[in-house]
Amino acid sequence: MDGLREFVAIAKIAKPRGLRGEVVANVLTGFPERFENQERVFVVKSDSKTRELEIERFWFQKNRIILKFIGVDSIEDAETLRDFEVCILESEVVDLVEDEFFDWELQGCRVETIQGKLLGKAREIMRTGASEILVVESIDDAKKDYLIPFVKAICTEVDIENKLIKVDAPDGLLEF
Repeated sequence: MDGLREFVAIAKIAKPRGLRGEVVANVLTGFPERFENQERVFVVKSDSKTRELEIERFWFQKNRIILKFIGVDSIEDAETLRDFEVCILESEVVDLVEDEFFDWELQGCRVETIQGKLLGKAREIMRTGASEILVVESIDDAKKDYLIPFVKAICTEVDIENKLIKVDAPDGLLEF
C-alpha cells in the first residue's frame, strides 16, 4: 500500500535476465493477456519505496513473463527489483464473473465448516495445474495447513464482504 493507493499484484519479479535490464517474473494474475495493454505498473516491496515504472516490452517464456522496463537498462538496475511485486491499481482490475474471486480477496478470510467449526484463515490459493487449492492456516497448530480443493462442491459459500469461506469437506480431508 502506498498512501491512498490500493495495489493488486499481477507478477512477482524473481531475478534479472541478461545484461540489458530485463527481469524474469512469476505471473500472479489469471489474466496474463492484461500485459498487452498495460503500460504503467507499480513495483512494490514491503520494506522499500513503491516505484512507478513503464513496460517497454514483455514476452512469456515457460509459464513466466520476461519484462523490460523503460529506464532499467543494466543487470545492476534489474537486480534492485528482485522480489518486488509488479502491481496495478485496484481500480484497474479485470471484472470477474459471478463465483470468481481474486486471490487477494480470499486471503485473510475465516474458513469454517458448514457446521460452524473454525478451521483457520485463508493464506493463499495454490495452483497445481489441474485445480486450485485453498491453503488455510490452521488455528489448532500454526505449523500445519489445510489444503482444500477450491471447488464449489467443497467451498460451498464464499462471502467476500464478511471475509468468510464455508467448507463442506468430505471425510478425511481435514485430518492431518
